[in-house]
Amino acid sequence: MVQASERDPGATPTEPGGVAPDRAGEGSSAAGGLRALPPLPRTLVNPDPLVFVGSAAWFVTFCVLLVTQVVLGAGPGVWFWTSLTGWLLGGLGLLVIRWQRAAVRRGSRGAQQGL
Repeated sequence: MVQASERDPGATPTEPGGVAPDRAGEGSSAAGGLRALPPLPRTLVNPDPLVFVGSAAWFVTFCVLLVTQVVLGAGPGVWFWTSLTGWLLGGLGLLVIRWQRAAVRRGSRGAQQGL
């Protein structure tokens, strides 16, 4: 078995918990030489496009199924109700995102940061 020090001569051995023994009690990242990661770009953490596209896809599916069931005269099937539920839950998700952003703007303690 190859030891970590053989692969990377500058590596420090770790304890079973994965923490290096010389850094076990350090709480400050500045003291240990570690630097904070930069925040992700806004385009990667913004959930609006994903929720909107998903809701739009469910809405299109719902409309197609509605038209085909009216033309064919068949009763609503499970996919009809699934697409209606997906569309409504996506809209509810967009409302929750807006609600959380409004809570962040007014400074509510329980608001989810970063949306």
